[in-house]
Amino acid sequence: MFRFSFAATALSVALSTGAFAGEQYVDSTGYAVSGYDVVSYFDLPQSPVGAAQPAPQKGLKEFTAQYNGASFAFSSAQNRDRFLADPAAFVPQYDGHCAYGVAKGGKVPGNPTLWRIVDDKLYLNITKNVVGFWEEDIPGNITVAYGNWKDIEADDASDKDIPDFRAEAPM
Repeated sequence: MFRFSFAATALSVALSTGAFAGEQYVDSTGYAVSGYDVVSYFDLPQSPVGAAQPAPQKGLKEFTAQYNGASFAFSSAQNRDRFLADPAAFVPQYDGHCAYGVAKGGKVPGNPTLWRIVDDKLYLNITKNVVGFWEEDIPGNITVAYGNWKDIEADDASDKDIPDFRAEAPM
Protein backbone atom coordinates (compact mmCIF):
# COMPACT_ATOMS: atom_id res chain seq x y z
CA MET A 1 0.00 0.00 0.00
CA PHE A 2 1.30 3.44 -0.91
CA ARG A 3 1.57 5.97 1.91
CA PHE A 4 3.06 9.43 1.93
CA SER A 5 6.00 10.00 4.22
CA PHE A 6 7.30 13.46 4.93
CA ALA A 7 9.97 15.14 6.99
CA ALA A 8 10.81 13.67 10.36
CA THR A 9 10.11 17.09 11.85
CA ALA A 10 6.42 16.86 11.08
CA LEU A 11 6.21 13.36 12.52
CA SER A 12 8.11 14.24 15.68
CA VAL A 13 5.90 17.29 16.21
CA ALA A 14 2.82 15.11 15.72
CA LEU A 15 4.00 12.52 18.21
CA SER A 16 5.03 15.03 20.84
CA THR A 17 1.94 17.25 20.90
CA GLY A 18 -0.94 14.85 20.36
CA ALA A 19 -3.99 15.57 18.25
CA PHE A 20 -6.80 16.02 20.75
CA ALA A 21 -8.11 19.37 21.97
CA GLY A 22 -11.64 18.27 22.68
CA GLU A 23 -14.20 15.69 21.78
CA GLN A 24 -14.41 14.20 18.31
CA TYR A 25 -16.45 16.30 15.87
CA VAL A 26 -19.90 14.78 15.30
CA ASP A 27 -22.25 16.15 12.65
CA SER A 28 -26.01 15.78 12.15
CA THR A 29 -25.64 12.06 11.37
CA GLY A 30 -24.83 11.51 15.06
CA TYR A 31 -21.56 9.79 14.16
CA ALA A 32 -17.93 10.84 14.01
CA VAL A 33 -16.57 11.25 10.47
CA SER A 34 -20.18 11.44 9.21
CA GLY A 35 -20.54 7.71 9.75
CA TYR A 36 -17.72 6.68 7.42
CA ASP A 37 -15.60 3.70 8.49
CA VAL A 38 -12.28 5.21 9.65
CA VAL A 39 -10.51 1.86 9.30
CA SER A 40 -11.49 1.65 5.62
CA TYR A 41 -9.31 4.66 4.75
CA PHE A 42 -6.20 2.70 5.67
CA ASP A 43 -7.10 -0.10 3.25
CA LEU A 44 -7.50 2.22 0.25
CA PRO A 45 -4.80 3.16 -2.25
CA GLN A 46 -4.01 6.86 -2.10
CA SER A 47 -4.19 9.03 -5.15
CA PRO A 48 -1.27 11.30 -5.97
CA VAL A 49 -1.28 14.84 -4.61
CA GLY A 50 -3.66 16.91 -6.76
CA ALA A 51 -5.99 14.00 -7.55
CA ALA A 52 -9.22 13.04 -5.78
CA GLN A 53 -9.03 10.21 -3.27
CA PRO A 54 -11.13 7.05 -3.52
CA ALA A 55 -14.29 7.02 -1.40
CA PRO A 56 -14.08 5.45 2.04
CA GLN A 57 -16.67 2.87 3.05
CA LYS A 58 -19.82 3.91 4.84
CA GLY A 59 -20.35 2.46 8.28
CA LEU A 60 -23.33 0.41 9.40
CA LYS A 61 -25.25 1.04 12.62
CA GLU A 62 -24.83 -2.58 13.73
CA PHE A 63 -21.03 -2.15 13.89
CA THR A 64 -20.23 0.77 16.17
CA ALA A 65 -17.78 1.74 18.88
CA GLN A 66 -17.34 4.69 21.24
CA TYR A 67 -14.15 6.75 21.41
CA ASN A 68 -13.27 10.32 22.38
CA GLY A 69 -16.89 11.19 23.16
CA ALA A 70 -18.29 9.95 19.85
CA SER A 71 -19.85 6.97 18.11
CA PHE A 72 -17.90 5.57 15.16
CA ALA A 73 -19.57 3.31 12.60
CA PHE A 74 -17.84 0.53 10.67
CA SER A 75 -18.58 -1.45 7.53
CA SER A 76 -17.82 -4.77 9.25
CA ALA A 77 -17.24 -6.38 12.63
CA GLN A 78 -13.63 -6.96 11.56
CA ASN A 79 -13.05 -3.22 11.01
CA ARG A 80 -14.74 -2.39 14.32
CA ASP A 81 -12.47 -4.89 16.08
CA ARG A 82 -9.36 -3.43 14.39
CA PHE A 83 -10.45 -0.01 15.61
CA LEU A 84 -11.08 -1.20 19.17
CA ALA A 85 -7.60 -2.73 19.32
CA ASP A 86 -6.03 0.74 18.77
CA PRO A 87 -8.53 3.57 18.20
CA ALA A 88 -5.89 6.31 18.15
CA ALA A 89 -4.32 4.67 15.09
CA PHE A 90 -7.47 5.25 13.03
CA VAL A 91 -9.23 8.43 14.17
CA PRO A 92 -8.69 11.53 12.07
CA GLN A 93 -6.27 14.10 13.40
CA TYR A 94 -7.61 17.23 15.11
CA ASP A 95 -10.70 15.36 16.30
CA GLY A 96 -12.09 15.28 12.76
CA HIS A 97 -11.63 18.97 12.03
CA CYS A 98 -10.14 20.35 8.82
CA ALA A 99 -6.36 19.99 8.88
CA TYR A 100 -5.76 23.13 6.83
CA GLY A 101 -8.19 25.10 9.00
CA VAL A 102 -6.20 24.12 12.08
CA ALA A 103 -2.98 25.13 10.29
CA LYS A 104 -4.60 28.55 9.79
CA GLY A 105 -5.60 28.73 13.46
CA GLY A 106 -9.28 27.82 13.15
CA LYS A 107 -11.50 24.87 13.86
CA VAL A 108 -14.01 23.80 11.20
CA PRO A 109 -15.27 20.29 10.48
CA GLY A 110 -13.41 18.05 8.07
CA ASN A 111 -15.15 16.51 5.08
CA PRO A 112 -14.70 12.72 5.31
CA THR A 113 -14.46 12.39 1.53
CA LEU A 114 -11.51 14.83 1.33
CA TRP A 115 -8.75 12.92 3.05
CA ARG A 116 -5.10 11.94 2.98
CA ILE A 117 -3.00 9.61 5.11
CA VAL A 118 0.42 11.00 6.02
CA ASP A 119 2.83 9.05 8.20
CA ASP A 120 0.00 6.66 9.12
CA LYS A 121 -2.27 9.49 10.31
CA LEU A 122 -5.63 10.39 8.76
CA TYR A 123 -6.19 14.05 7.86
CA LEU A 124 -9.45 15.57 6.61
CA ASN A 125 -10.10 18.90 4.88
CA ILE A 126 -13.35 20.82 4.38
CA THR A 127 -13.52 21.64 0.63
CA LYS A 128 -11.75 20.74 -2.60
CA ASN A 129 -10.25 24.24 -2.75
CA VAL A 130 -8.85 23.82 0.75
CA VAL A 131 -7.34 20.47 -0.25
CA GLY A 132 -5.34 22.36 -2.89
CA PHE A 133 -3.94 24.76 -0.30
CA TRP A 134 -3.21 21.88 2.10
CA GLU A 135 -1.36 19.93 -0.57
CA GLU A 136 0.87 22.87 -1.52
CA ASP A 137 2.92 22.14 1.62
CA ILE A 138 1.63 19.12 3.51
CA PRO A 139 4.61 18.74 5.88
CA GLY A 140 4.67 22.46 6.63
CA ASN A 141 0.92 22.54 7.22
CA ILE A 142 1.16 19.55 9.57
CA THR A 143 3.90 21.23 11.58
CA VAL A 144 1.96 24.50 11.87
CA ALA A 145 -1.34 22.72 12.61
CA TYR A 146 0.13 20.67 15.43
CA GLY A 147 1.61 23.82 16.90
CA ASN A 148 -1.78 25.54 16.70
CA TRP A 149 -3.87 22.60 17.86
CA LYS A 150 -2.67 22.58 21.45
CA ASP A 151 -3.91 26.18 21.83
CA ILE A 152 -7.26 25.85 20.08
CA GLU A 153 -10.06 25.73 22.61
CA ALA A 154 -13.41 24.06 22.09
CA ASP A 155 -15.11 27.44 21.67
CA ASP A 156 -12.84 28.27 18.73
CA ALA A 157 -15.12 26.22 16.48
CA SER A 158 -16.66 28.04 13.57
CA ASP A 159 -20.31 28.95 13.95
CA LYS A 160 -20.97 29.26 10.24
CA ASP A 161 -23.06 26.72 8.37
CA ILE A 162 -21.04 23.65 7.46
CA PRO A 163 -22.02 21.53 4.46
CA ASP A 164 -23.76 18.22 5.13
CA PHE A 165 -21.13 15.69 4.10
CA ARG A 166 -23.45 12.74 4.22
CA ALA A 167 -27.20 12.93 3.91
CA GLU A 168 -28.02 9.87 5.99
CA ALA A 169 -26.68 8.19 9.11
CA PRO A 170 -25.18 4.68 8.87
CA MET A 171 -27.64 2.09 7.69
